[in-house]
Amino acid sequence: VQLQASGGGLVQAGGSLRLSCVASGRIFSNNAMGWFRQAAGKEREFVAAINWNGGSTSYTDSVKGRFLISRDNAKNTVYLQMNSLKPEDTAVYYCAAARWAAISRTPTDFNHWGQGTLVTVSS
Repeated sequence: VQLQASGGGLVQAGGSLRLSCVASGRIFSNNAMGWFRQAAGKEREFVAAINWNGGSTSYTDSVKGRFLISRDNAKNTVYLQMNSLKPEDTAVYYCAAARWAAISRTPTDFNHWGQGTLVTVSS
């Protein structure tokens, strides 16, 4: 299983970006997916997650109302729409596939990780 994240870049505060993560291999439609991020000098943190069919989502408090996670199982793709971006959103963003279908916020519940895509928000 491989996960390929894309869509990062440089954006001004208040702007928007949409991250995409395409999964190859057998695992995707039966697994929850998540986005995590890691800022320079900080630990990796949970951002958002979605269950296997998109019926349930979860967000960290700092992105609620600004970010939207979604998935298209026909395309083996999960998205993270990021609006009203702030400088503190600057980080490398990673997509990950969970071990099971139910939603999770715990990194150890995810056993496949993408390579990360850098999001830089300027003030």
